[in-house]
Amino acid sequence: MAPPSPIPLLWRSDFDKFVVTANFQRRGWQRWHANHDFDWNVYWANVHTTREIFSPENGIRLGEHQRVNHFPNHYELTRKDLLVKNVKRYRKDLEREAIRAGEDPAVASRNASSAVDFLPATFTLPGEYALFADAFRKETEVLLPTAKDDEDAKSAARPRATSGRGVASSYRASRDLSARARGRRKRPTWIMKPTGKAQGKGIFLINSLQQTKRWASASYAGGAHNGLSLGARGEEAYVVSRYVDDPLLIGGKKFDLRLYVVVTSFRPLRAFVSRLGFARFCAAKYVSSQSSKGDLDDHYAHLTNVAVQKKNAEYNEKHGGKWSLTNLRLFLESARGAEATSRLFKELDAVILKSLRAVQHVMHNDAHCFELYGYDMLIDEGLKPWLIEVNASPSLSATTEDDRDVKLAVIRDALAVAVPESFCGGSELDGRVNSVGSLDLLVDDAADAAAQTSRARERRDRGAGHLFLSRERNRRGDF
Repeated sequence: MAPPSPIPLLWRSDFDKFVVTANFQRRGWQRWHANHDFDWNVYWANVHTTREIFSPENGIRLGEHQRVNHFPNHYELTRKDLLVKNVKRYRKDLEREAIRAGEDPAVASRNASSAVDFLPATFTLPGEYALFADAFRKETEVLLPTAKDDEDAKSAARPRATSGRGVASSYRASRDLSARARGRRKRPTWIMKPTGKAQGKGIFLINSLQQTKRWASASYAGGAHNGLSLGARGEEAYVVSRYVDDPLLIGGKKFDLRLYVVVTSFRPLRAFVSRLGFARFCAAKYVSSQSSKGDLDDHYAHLTNVAVQKKNAEYNEKHGGKWSLTNLRLFLESARGAEATSRLFKELDAVILKSLRAVQHVMHNDAHCFELYGYDMLIDEGLKPWLIEVNASPSLSATTEDDRDVKLAVIRDALAVAVPESFCGGSELDGRVNSVGSLDLLVDDAADAAAQTSRARERRDRGAGHLFLSRERNRRGDF
């Protein structure tokens, strides 16, 4: 039963994070308890509770007065393997639509691939191991001997002793060095991640197929699958993605972006992007995995997750290794120019929109739901954005005062669009709203459709008016 409108809204939560509870309290809402006469209105739940709420076995039916902060199958976007699957299907849909519109199939395929070129090549293991192995071998580049290799070989061939043994030793050294130069390979680096974990858990980098086989042998239950010998333990699936080896560096350090996106509906799609995201920096300086000094096991240089970086002695407790988006933008404008920076931020928005379009028609669009997603994006040296993953439960723990203020504001604004002042009257914000607090409108299909219909009606009315005037002139004999 819904409470009458004069009574404050009732909220419920699975965890007491200050940035959540403080927002409820500041709005004058009251915490729901089991002995309340009325149902809760807003439930900030974890993903497991959401699964239980929408499970058919539980028979729970939410009322018009209730909102929960996850969509039933949010994992279509937030599970790494399902995100890849949905983006691949979206690419095929774009290609088919272009072909139906009369576009040449080869051109349609090329344009569709270009439109969704924001995910590094990714495969699910063990199911797609054969495809991954084929892609890995194709990218393994055999390097030709360099001038330095030739000089080293000549130097090694010069006799350093008068004995036959010394000459033979020099010859073998020369032969071995030349063989290494001829057979040297530039191996691509890939990154392996468990599909359902976060905070950097279970992630590691590889540059040989043998490493993948050793992992599979230790991780999976008996037998073989798609060329992998599977070991004793049954573990969850992994994804393996081409590692972005040339990230944009600032101060010699790698960073990624955490962007906050609020979705209130998938059909019609309505989403906002917060201006209060931030860049997360590694504590250690980055060395390319292709360099002889690169260390694939140095997570402090490769993984930006705060949970990983906090364990480094160089971690800065004052700023938490974070920059605001505002500061990042100012730096990029000075280093790369205003035009390139503006183009980058537009491309970030475009990646977010395309990822939402990719899951729009598979998401269960329950009117009781909204979602605050945490997008993790990487920028490469060419200022190209790459989508790394999407989080259904972005961290709400604050590492610094600034971090706390950011998350307080993000949740405040998420509630403002999902549970607005008019909620007690049973409706959300009506019409097109371009910004709410720190949130900027990314897309509003319903408002766009309404505007298009209105423009068509105006054109039709103007046409009817012109026709009426023309008939009146003809009737009066006016020319």
